[in-house]
Amino acid sequence: MKKAGIIGIGSYVPDRVVTNLDLEKMVDTTDEWIKTRTGISLRRIGPENACTSDMGAEAARKALEHARLSPENIDLIIVASASPDMIFPSTACIIQSKIGASNAAAFDIQAGCTGFVYALTCAVQFIVSGMYKNILVVGAEMLSRITDWEDRNTCVLFGDGAGAVVISEVEEGGILSSYLGADGTGADLLILPAGGSKEPASIDTVAKRRHFIQMNGNEVFKFAVRILEEAARKATEKANLSMNDVDYIVPHQANIRIIDAAVKRLKFPREQLVMNLDRYGNMSSASIPVALDEAYRDKRIKRGDIVLLVGFGAGLTWGANLLEWSID
Repeated sequence: MKKAGIIGIGSYVPDRVVTNLDLEKMVDTTDEWIKTRTGISLRRIGPENACTSDMGAEAARKALEHARLSPENIDLIIVASASPDMIFPSTACIIQSKIGASNAAAFDIQAGCTGFVYALTCAVQFIVSGMYKNILVVGAEMLSRITDWEDRNTCVLFGDGAGAVVISEVEEGGILSSYLGADGTGADLLILPAGGSKEPASIDTVAKRRHFIQMNGNEVFKFAVRILEEAARKATEKANLSMNDVDYIVPHQANIRIIDAAVKRLKFPREQLVMNLDRYGNMSSASIPVALDEAYRDKRIKRGDIVLLVGFGAGLTWGANLLEWSID
């Protein structure tokens, strides 16, 4: 059977930085409270004249350059985003146009913060089946546009950014296993209520701030700790490996207390976590690819390392990809 793996990677984060001290001036919160409860000190916010596809396209260009491929070499673009440019057309189609990938099919995946894991899992199937040769997977978010900056419980969490990988056939390493899950009974725990067919935009929905992220933090916390452990173990078991074989975990960068609790349950060394939560906050589907790119660029992750990507998000959804890094 063919093996699919990452042959190129890139990321982009906006220049504008919003600190916890900035947020102290906006809502009733403190730097100490935010750091203690979330682990976040900074987050990036996109410029007013930009959108999700702009950031996704920039990350995509970097991934293509790293893979030494031209946009015309891409057969398919999959974009994971909870904050697309618009409901339709897909952000993937818009990115296709912006980077000039004229030969690529394109579609979006919506799985909340688990979106990149879902998209990567999907891309692998197209490669191993032989249907496509080169696939661009992008996780891109402009969450600042759907964040309620008057809600102190959520506005401290989110940031903007994008990460991208090129997936192709590899001789060695690659994606060893994937595990996905969902539980729609928890849909109301993390939700953007209005703007779809259930609650179309109206004066009432705008007045009631129904077009912003709403979250039941306590319930999401309990779910996340349990499911991160489950997803990590399931993915390693599917590859006939154990957590002792894993060199690095790249978790969804949601909350330091969630990650610490899950890692404790896994008995995994904290120093082998890849973390950038303190500098970027929660970038949803962009969190994992941005952190992965930074760890590679910093020469922390090297060829042959076993890396576990694991996430959870709205839906509720969860998933993990276990891979052997195959880039020098």
